Formats: sequence, structure tokens, C-alpha cells
Amino acid sequence: MSSMSYLAVVERYHQYHDALNELLSSILTGMGDTQLLVLDDARHKAMNCVVTHYPFAELLYLLDASGKQITHNIAAGHAANASSSGLGRDRSMRPYYALAQGRQGVSVTAPYLSSASNMLCVSAILPLVNPDTGETCYVVLDIDLTGAIEFMMGDHARRQFLPIFKAVYIVIVLGLAAVAGVLLYAAFDELMALRYIGNDTAALHLKPFGVIIFLTLALAIFDLGKTILEEEVLMHKDIFRHSSTRRTITRFIAAILIAVSIEALLLMFKSALGMTHELVEAVWMMFAAVGLLVGLGLYVYLGARAEALLVAGKS
Repeated sequence: MSSMSYLAVVERYHQYHDALNELLSSILTGMGDTQLLVLDDARHKAMNCVVTHYPFAELLYLLDASGKQITHNIAAGHAANASSSGLGRDRSMRPYYALAQGRQGVSVTAPYLSSASNMLCVSAILPLVNPDTGETCYVVLDIDLTGAIEFMMGDHARRQFLPIFKAVYIVIVLGLAAVAGVLLYAAFDELMALRYIGNDTAALHLKPFGVIIFLTLALAIFDLGKTILEEEVLMHKDIFRHSSTRRTITRFIAAILIAVSIEALLLMFKSALGMTHELVEAVWMMFAAVGLLVGLGLYVYLGARAEALLVAGKS
């Protein structure tokens, strides 16, 4: 499963807005010592401590009263490879500097695209008075918004294993694709064998069903592999939302439902060609397809109702 999209991150940000602001305020307030204004070691020590406990922290730097950056960036995470140190840059037009004017305590911005990491971030800014000069300076802490949301949702540790999960799913998909390829080969082999049947009418009537069965199985297995690839590797899947799990299960059951329905039709056709002993099995398979369809409908309906009630209860 891929990382959260920008839309998903912003949606979760609004959900955790108050808690995130309180967390950033507590972090920056705890760091808010005047030693940060005069000692490089104090800034590095403070940033290392923050990153150890809050891995979503990315940048720490200071601004003077006019909004000019007066220290190098202390970078971590996605911003660690940023080429610019930031020293001497005019940040008076940045949203966090404008937000801090005339305010006491920590101010937290809305999400914006970071120029250092090119990812959505949030900045917290705290004014401090330099004890030597009496000038107001600003401590700025930038965080990776996606990482912060995962941290608050308790999803950070699981995300570290995503490459392993993706690799396993890719291996499974490749295996399913290989099986589908073998079935396609068998189907076309059966199709070519129709040329050598001759005048055997019974075999001529039944042989095409073998081709259709192989093709149907190949279709079902390929669709299963495609669903796994899309749901678990290519798309973002929010395991905290019932709708994501419901979507995955719906797609899996739909693939099985299509395969069962086609097999039931094949048995019906066979019984129409004289193999009447196949009729009972065909009817039971039709009932199985109908049962799957009814069960899937109930699952989707009740799942949607349960999620709506859960969302209503949180609001």
C-alpha cells in the first residue's frame, strides 16, 4: 500500500487539528530555552532529543526580529538531504513568521508544501527574547505532516514494515500471474486440439467447454492478482477506515462471484447439450452465486451504516 495522498493527509489533519497543535505547542515550549539563541550545541542537542521521541520533526532554525534566518538548518527525516542551509534567507513572507507577529507563546501554521522536503509540512514558531541583546528572536520547528499524523494514529511502526509487505504481495502477484499464464497456455492448447477431433461430434461439443473453463479460471486468478496489486501495493489503504477494508473485501468477493457465475452457466450449457447429470450442480452453483451476491449486498449495506453511525458518534 502506498503512502497517504495529499487529500488523505489534509483530511486527517482536520480530524486531528487540535491534538496536533497541542502536541507541537508542548514540544516547542519544552525546547524554548534562551540557550537556543546563543549556543549551536544547545540547538543540536534539543533537535536530537526531539527527533528521538518525535521522528516526524524535520527542521529547526532561528529567525531574527525582521524574519531573517540567523542559523543553519538542523535537519532530519525527509529534509536531511536538503542542499540549502538556509542561513541568511529572508523568511519574513512565510506564513509562520506572519502568524507569530504580535503573539505570545507557540503559533502553528496550516499545512503547506515544504521547500526543503517537497512534502506537506506544518511549522510551529515560538518568540524568545535574547538575554544579551534584548531582541526578539523566533525558534521555528518544521514537521512532516504525514509522519505526524501516522505517529498520532499509532501507525508509525507499521509503516516501517511497508517495504517488506509490498515485496511479499508482489511475489504473490507474480505467482498468480504465472498460474494465469499456465491456464492461458492450456486454454489455447485445447483450442488448437479442436483441429484434430475429426468427426467425433460429442467431443466437438464438449471440447470448447474445457477452453472456456481454463479461460475463466485464468480470468479469475488474474483479477485476484490485479486486486491484490492495486489494493496492497499501488493504492493507499487506510486500515483505520472501515470503507477501505470494505472496498477490498467487495472486490475479492466480486471476482469470486463472477467466476462462480460463469462456471454455473457452463454447467447449464453442458446439461442443455445432453449432460443432464450436470443440471443439479449447475443449479446449486447458481444458488451459491445468488447467495454470494445477497451476502455481499448485506455486508456493504451494514458496513456503510456502521461507519456512518461511527462517524456521527465522533462528531
